[in-house]
Amino acid sequence: MSDSNFSVLMLGPQDITDVIEMGKAIDLVEQGYAEASGYPIINAPRRRVHSRNNVRISNFPGGIDGLGVIGSMTRGEQVVHDHDASDQTYPHREHPVYLMWDSTTAALKCIMIGEITEKRVGYSSLMALRTAATSGVGFRHLARKDSKVAGVFGSSGQALHKILALQNERPIETYKIYSRSKDNRENFCARMRELVEAEFVPVEQPETVVRDSDVVICATNSNVPVFDGEWLEPGQHVVTVVGSNAALIEGGWLKSGRRENDDTTVVRTDFIATNWLESIKSERQAGIWDPIQAGIIGWDKIVEIGDIASGKHAGRTSDDQITLHANNNGTAAADLAIAHWVYEECKTLGRGNPMMLPRPGEQ
Repeated sequence: MSDSNFSVLMLGPQDITDVIEMGKAIDLVEQGYAEASGYPIINAPRRRVHSRNNVRISNFPGGIDGLGVIGSMTRGEQVVHDHDASDQTYPHREHPVYLMWDSTTAALKCIMIGEITEKRVGYSSLMALRTAATSGVGFRHLARKDSKVAGVFGSSGQALHKILALQNERPIETYKIYSRSKDNRENFCARMRELVEAEFVPVEQPETVVRDSDVVICATNSNVPVFDGEWLEPGQHVVTVVGSNAALIEGGWLKSGRRENDDTTVVRTDFIATNWLESIKSERQAGIWDPIQAGIIGWDKIVEIGDIASGKHAGRTSDDQITLHANNNGTAAADLAIAHWVYEECKTLGRGNPMMLPRPGEQ
């Protein structure tokens, strides 16, 4: 396949579902955020627009110079809230679309359509691989080295992938799984026992998830806090995944911003790592934004995961610290790091279809 300026590789869902594993994805996302820390103008916050009929389009622009890529990922979904606005669901989610240019020459390299999935498990939920790999960067730098027990809120694709990410970074022996549905948590445990060499225990109470756990994972569709921060114990690392956006309130769909953590949690943590601080401000992401606006914590408690990955921030410095990774939203630093590697692998595998294009101005 040609790599010239005349040829763009077109990759579809059938080409990209069995190429990458979690460990490689974590390495790539770590590189993307570390580079963004050193040269932030190559990355930008997520931008979202909403139709009147609950359709949301999310755009993630950015790049990673060290990988030679710049571009964007865009995806669309229908967003619906239940009767009491406690959960958010997605009746329809469309394929994400990746556009990748050479960050040196501006040559268009690849148009990729489809969900990039972890090769061992395939599709589970939208952006599960990228989101979990980002949590994996947090696990790598913030979870105690001797972590053995993890508690998990959630029993779907996001939870599955976060477990894969944590197991890649720490030899967890026991996972405690909570879902409001008894069948969901038991079925999830049965599935995970086939994927991970660890004990999986379904639990009936949210407090059991947190107590005596070294790592606490929140991977839910909840719009409200899923645990009481008073339950937290010294040395724990917590990760949340829900990142609110103010348009849901402005459009009348929600009365308050989405969040998985309460105010007590952010008070008790020694510091809070986020993917992109600017997104907290631009989207007024409730889990962090609301307590800051209330004067409960200050901006000085917030660091970016890229600063930790690059060594600008020391990260965890004591086994007694409580750390929180607010995996507040994706960025192209993660999306394009993974997508570009998959693109290169697909070229090696002979996958995809080259589309021949005339030079601009020669149409």
